[in-house]
Amino acid sequence: MKNFSVEMLVHEANNQKKSISEIVMEQESIDTGKTPEELLQRMLKSLNVMEQAIKEGMNPVIKSASGLSGGNAFKLSQAIEQGVIKSNLFSKAMVRALAVSELNACMGRIVAAPTAGSAGILPAVLFTVKEEYDLSDRILAEALFTAAGIGIIIAEKASISRAEGGCQAECGSATGMAAAALVEMLGGTPEMSANACAIALKNSMGLVCDPVAGLVEVPCVKRNVSGAVNAFAAANLALAGIKSEIPVDEVIKAMGAVGRQMPREFKETAEGGIAVTPTAKRILLIET
Repeated sequence: MKNFSVEMLVHEANNQKKSISEIVMEQESIDTGKTPEELLQRMLKSLNVMEQAIKEGMNPVIKSASGLSGGNAFKLSQAIEQGVIKSNLFSKAMVRALAVSELNACMGRIVAAPTAGSAGILPAVLFTVKEEYDLSDRILAEALFTAAGIGIIIAEKASISRAEGGCQAECGSATGMAAAALVEMLGGTPEMSANACAIALKNSMGLVCDPVAGLVEVPCVKRNVSGAVNAFAAANLALAGIKSEIPVDEVIKAMGAVGRQMPREFKETAEGGIAVTPTAKRILLIET
């Protein structure tokens, strides 16, 4: 996958009449010497960890060491069950994103996708669509290759590290990856996947990393929720035939530039944004 662009992935997929996931899988097979089926089985194991993380994150009594996270996924699911919130794709995805992200804050086992701080977005999208459309795990695992291919390109051309590029590099990258995967799962074209990724990334452009007390909890957990919803919105636009006026590779390049131009206070230092509000400072004193 080294030196690939999204445009190249789309071109190869169209040229060979294959999906993006197939192109990524074939390239990974070349790079690692493993067969596509072996790679798929490994991805299925990751998928299983994602599913288990959703279940464990729904525990109503789960709590992080700081006490800032835990139990909210259960609370949201109860509100949906009781009709306080309308049950739809977005609300179901919100519950799952919250569950995985809270589990991460509670030191549970998750899949970094692409990072631990953004681990709730992809599982939320994948398993919500699986339930809605009765898809197989194999289809989800294949979609993960599409997400992985996009993630590799973002990591190479921009960054997936909040310390380098702010939260746009973590939750932003995850939402772009999820949007592209979602489009493929629902039968969209490679071009549509690329457009969905571009739209999702533009919606996340400039998102800062300002963790309260230096913990990956506030606002990180809830940003996973908005990231999942953003992925659905971007995918829906792309599936409707709506294009990104700026090509995805140019968006990724711009994202990298924004990350480099971002002040250090907004890149995981907890020295800017909501991390320096009066309440955040009180939380910091409690934690230290």
